[in-house]
Amino acid sequence: MNRIAGLALAAGLIASGAQAADDLTLQLKWVTQAQFGGYYVALEKGFYEDEDLNVTIKPGGPDIAPTQVIAGGGADVVVEWMPAALAAREKGLPLVNIAQPFKSSGMMLTCLKESGIEGPEDFPGNTLGVWFFGNEYPFLSWMSQLGIPTEGGEDGVEVLKQGFNVDPLLQKQAVCISTMTYNEYGQVLDAGIAAEDLVTFKYEDQGVATLEDGLYVLEDRLSDEATVDKLARFVRASMKGWKYAEENPDEAAEIVLEYDETGAQTEAHQKRMMREIGKLTSGSNGALDEADYQRTVDSLLSGGSDPVITKQPEGAWTHAVTDKALN
Repeated sequence: MNRIAGLALAAGLIASGAQAADDLTLQLKWVTQAQFGGYYVALEKGFYEDEDLNVTIKPGGPDIAPTQVIAGGGADVVVEWMPAALAAREKGLPLVNIAQPFKSSGMMLTCLKESGIEGPEDFPGNTLGVWFFGNEYPFLSWMSQLGIPTEGGEDGVEVLKQGFNVDPLLQKQAVCISTMTYNEYGQVLDAGIAAEDLVTFKYEDQGVATLEDGLYVLEDRLSDEATVDKLARFVRASMKGWKYAEENPDEAAEIVLEYDETGAQTEAHQKRMMREIGKLTSGSNGALDEADYQRTVDSLLSGGSDPVITKQPEGAWTHAVTDKALN
């Protein structure tokens, strides 16, 4: 094509309103799985494309911290738990919650009934498995509220830094381990331990649940109107993906499997996970509920001499993006 023809084509595209889609990179908190089904559905079903977005989804993993990725410019938006995000904000990384697709927490402690644990009052003197890398904050806050030290001893609990598996329970290294309703709890059942042989403590039921899997950006991005518009389109398409996943969990799980380049996930596990995830996103239109936010903050501040955060955060969330997305 000669230069004149090329210019004519370009002019024609401009006249017809055609333009390049806006690029956006999303960093997930963990590996490709149904926990992030709404984003993969939005990508596969063309919901992002419909909003003139070219979205790249980057899986996470045990060595990937979303806060570090966004701080280094490796993502525009990250999926993160609020305790980790608020802790990072207090330490100087200006993360802001722009949307909250997850309404409820899926976190719980799963214990062997044979250990004799019937309630939190039975925790002292035992070893409990806890995830770290920012995931320990809800647990530490809960123990502080119960007045249970986490340095061991008869009156305290011994904290085992748990890998992202259920081995410590299966190998009797801990009487309780951290599990998510949609993932590790199912792994315990799959390992041959019957539900009636387990005792579970959901953080939601204990009144110490903190918000999980919110969408966060760096604060300075919100000062640009065009970026806020792009983020609003992203949230709108993502929530469309989440609602589709809630209504079509099996299809959503199959979409997730298509994007799992590791081949590590199984169809049965992902379908079960997607159904459980749907319970957590149910009731959310993407907008952060201020009461849920304050409950999370209050829980994190109540850590006694070692709170997760030391003061009420300011500017840690905004409705600017969801207001634009939902209107």
